[in-house]
Amino acid sequence: MSSFTTVLALLVMGVVVLVLVRGLYNMMTGGDANRSNKLMQLRILLQAAAVILIMLTLWITGGGR
Repeated sequence: MSSFTTVLALLVMGVVVLVLVRGLYNMMTGGDANRSNKLMQLRILLQAAAVILIMLTLWITGGGR
């Protein structure tokens, strides 16, 4: 179970990076401000999911004790 949550957390963190880069690129090229805002909101939700998965993994594995 802990390896599953570890892989899932890493996957979500990768998606966070992709959404962040996409949102920054959209802002730098002068794209739609509404789209940039939605991407940044999605990034916040994905970051929260990543933190929850990391904490769940630490809880399952005993926090490295």
